[in-house]
Amino acid sequence: MCDTPAERELAQELASFRPELTPAYLAALPGARAAVLARLWRGLVHEPLPWIADRARGGDGISVRLTDGRRLYGPPSDPWATGTAVAAVELDGVPYDHPAPLMAALKVPGGEPFADELDHSTASLALSRTAAPPAGPPSEPWEWEQRSPEGHPYHPTCRSRPGFSAAEQLAYAPEHRPVVGLRLTPVKGATVRGPWPSQWRDGETVLLPVHPWQAGHVLGGRPLLPGPPAHPLLSLRTLALDHHVHLKTALSTRLTSQVRDISAYSVDHALATSALAARVAERLGGRLHITRTLAAAGAGTPDLAAVLRESPYVHAGTDEQVVPVAELAGHFATHDPHRRSAHVTEFARLALGVCLELLDLGVALEAHGQNLLAVVDREGRPRRLVYRDLADIRISPARLARNGLPAPPMTGRLLEDDPAVLRRKVLGCLLTGALGPLAGSTAELGALLEAATRDLPPTADLLALRTEELPVKALTLMRLSPAGDRWAHLPNPVRGAAER
Repeated sequence: MCDTPAERELAQELASFRPELTPAYLAALPGARAAVLARLWRGLVHEPLPWIADRARGGDGISVRLTDGRRLYGPPSDPWATGTAVAAVELDGVPYDHPAPLMAALKVPGGEPFADELDHSTASLALSRTAAPPAGPPSEPWEWEQRSPEGHPYHPTCRSRPGFSAAEQLAYAPEHRPVVGLRLTPVKGATVRGPWPSQWRDGETVLLPVHPWQAGHVLGGRPLLPGPPAHPLLSLRTLALDHHVHLKTALSTRLTSQVRDISAYSVDHALATSALAARVAERLGGRLHITRTLAAAGAGTPDLAAVLRESPYVHAGTDEQVVPVAELAGHFATHDPHRRSAHVTEFARLALGVCLELLDLGVALEAHGQNLLAVVDREGRPRRLVYRDLADIRISPARLARNGLPAPPMTGRLLEDDPAVLRRKVLGCLLTGALGPLAGSTAELGALLEAATRDLPPTADLLALRTEELPVKALTLMRLSPAGDRWAHLPNPVRGAAER
């Protein structure tokens, strides 16, 4: 039964053009509600929300007192647990089994639009779960990016896709494994960085590749030509043109936390950022590959731009595969428990060692489950890392200078010297996007961090990781506030693991 506007809308669309999917969609709705409600409850229990007065364990769950005196009550919440489901949360004794009506009932600042996003997230997650499961191991490298319907493991808007109809989700979302026909639009006077492909030029005019959703919903009235076919990846608006080249497109809608456009700043600095990051990564002796930015072009507005990148798959050797970190849990799940534990620890040691060493040199990666990939051998062991999408890294001029590296050839938002900001960038993404989901609980994360960091070089950043509270993005607070990145600080489980 469909209880909310987004659920009903997707159901009506399916009934009109894919009626055979309707039973599966309706059957998936209760589980999708419980999964998104669990993510929302995690935020209500663990994030610094200004309208929450205190939290306390009581009975078999957690009681949350609001500043206006009302009370929420729900089950225990481990901030690092994944794959959890919450059947209901009570507000002053009234049970809510759907995250959107619960958020609307809270009547807090920003709650109404956030409730709409939660509605979209739930309905879209149910639709994602109708995707046929993969038939065997991947035969093409991009198929690793199309195996899971779940989205971000901790984000309550893990599947929010406002503006996407059911037909568009089935046509463009990676979990449904479509081939997407891109469009080309002519742009005179475009900003171009790098060698733009000759087949995408018409004299002095640049033919800019455009996602078909963007063409239909944002760029109305522009001339459009047929573009190449491509395979959608984890981020949906980034697609594999072939085994060698990936294309990042602008998509002016809010997926999870951000509107997925491409700023003029990113276009202008794309090649310089790529060259700098690759040069610094050379200091790591081959443990990290940076996917090179091949070219970038834009019309000067964030809704009309594109970036061509080297595919991460080119960094796989014979009998190796390149697996996005977001899919490593599924990859390791095929191993026996002892081997899985060993490989997870190997990956954690490699990822923390690489990210902390690069941070010490002066580059803070946004190493979450989409941007970071692991090169695994035929035994499933992680051997090296690949990093893609440099648009939101941070670069420390002071740290580069301290290590004898050239100053960055740029100004603006990518530059940052504050140690706390740099650590948040690296650790917040690596913990919530990679290590937390692989661990699956606070206790397991503590043990994993203790084992993975025991023999790493003793830097100030490593000391902070082992002794200070762990920074994580306050994902619920961010959707209730327009102020950009907001942070929560969770108890550090490393000390308890070391004591055990």
